[in-house]
Amino acid sequence: MNRGISYSSAFVTLLKRDLKIAVRHRGDIFNPLLFFIMVVTLFPLGIGPEPQVLTRVAPGIIWVAALLASMLSLERLFKADYSDGSLEQMLLSPQPLAIMVLAKVLAHWILTGVPLILVSPLLAVLLHLEGNSYVALMATLALGTPVLSLLGAIGVALTVGLSKGGVLLTLLILPLYIPVLIFATSAIDAAGMNLPYDGQLAIIAAMLVGSLIMAPFAIGASLRVSTN
Repeated sequence: MNRGISYSSAFVTLLKRDLKIAVRHRGDIFNPLLFFIMVVTLFPLGIGPEPQVLTRVAPGIIWVAALLASMLSLERLFKADYSDGSLEQMLLSPQPLAIMVLAKVLAHWILTGVPLILVSPLLAVLLHLEGNSYVALMATLALGTPVLSLLGAIGVALTVGLSKGGVLLTLLILPLYIPVLIFATSAIDAAGMNLPYDGQLAIIAAMLVGSLIMAPFAIGASLRVSTN
């Protein structure tokens, strides 16, 4: 990238690059999705097929599975770029690092978060989720999965230089995911009981806005610390 490229062009170029690389390595797209489907489908086998039990635990199962699937795909976010030197070039680029890491996080969400959102209603049927909870489920996933990608990218950036940083990454980002998990499952439960859940959605939306504003700078600073 040279100094003549606008910020928007740099953002779009990096986004397209990451999407093209992911298309060439389809396992990066399908592995988290298959993991999500397998985890959700194992629960009815483990706790029994009783609809009342599955209905009660369905919000937590879907959201925990989505959280784990998101974590599974996070480690590759900067690892390949770190290995082939692209990350160093990115750090030396005249373009703002926050814009470039935001493009990479958006690509990660498109490749992992969007498929989870699309397939979750089908798995909700398997778990006998209340019919009036589907809108809340989709809304919480649409607002919450980008937060998972943004917060997770901070942990990945901090551990990108470590050869075995998987456990440390888990310890770093799992506590950050807990508020999203609590408010998302609370919103779905409230919808199932025909109670208002606007407050929970507003809190998750506030988390998303805060993450969009602050996380790119935290990711950039973490990358500089990890690669020095």
